[in-house]
Amino acid sequence: MKADLHVHSHYSDGSDSVEELMQQAVKANVTDISIVDHDTVAGWPEMKRLGKKYGINVIPGIEISAYDYKRDRKVHVLGYHYRTEATHIHALCAPLLNRRHENSLWQIEQIRSLGYRIDQDEIAETAKPSQAIYKQHIMRHITNESYTSADYRLVYRSLFKGEGVAKRDIAYVDVFDAVEAIVLDGGIAVVAHPGQLNSYDIIPELVEIGLGGIELAHPDHTKTDYQRVKALADQYKLLMTGGTDYHGEYGIEIGIGDLTILEIPFSNDDRFVQF
Repeated sequence: MKADLHVHSHYSDGSDSVEELMQQAVKANVTDISIVDHDTVAGWPEMKRLGKKYGINVIPGIEISAYDYKRDRKVHVLGYHYRTEATHIHALCAPLLNRRHENSLWQIEQIRSLGYRIDQDEIAETAKPSQAIYKQHIMRHITNESYTSADYRLVYRSLFKGEGVAKRDIAYVDVFDAVEAIVLDGGIAVVAHPGQLNSYDIIPELVEIGLGGIELAHPDHTKTDYQRVKALADQYKLLMTGGTDYHGEYGIEIGIGDLTILEIPFSNDDRFVQF
């Protein structure tokens, strides 16, 4: 088995279609995949159908953009193996998607005020089938530079960070509500890339309401992160997951299957999640 359990498609902020993801997975000999689009499960019917077509086991997945209001920091929560009607997840995330989309429309207008000739309707067309416009979609209409280039980063920071005219974030869902929604839908709630967002401190509290796992393998994780994740997983009997956090052209240069459970340090741990 070779699994990549953290992949994004064009149903949120990834650049690739589901079929393109499946084709790449086949080339990389990935047998199990979870497409964890942000705050939506809209792509599941297509993912299920194309998984069968390409002979890949597709695990229902989502990444919920949540917030730890006690510590004033973002926390991302992955959900796996939930009932695919996802009633509680959808009820929680639909308003969040609306807030994101409305904020993006505001950001477009702020950027236009600087003289950038970008069109809201054209950006919305680029974003499809995503139900919300993301900053990556806006940036695609501003620059042809690659996501990892210095020029791209400079433009991005000047618009969306610091004193940028489009620097405005949305209200995220409470992380406890995110975990609860996944659990109520019969799924496994997993804290995503705790090393990236420094989400370690909240994990004992989330365990009390049903947290089932913690992400071990992630491109941003260091050796220290691996050790901390392992220790927490051992202490609280959590499953460990991992993947590339692949976004295609909208993310770092990495391929599906480049970071999988077969390549993770300590992979001889027989408690590593085997979906």
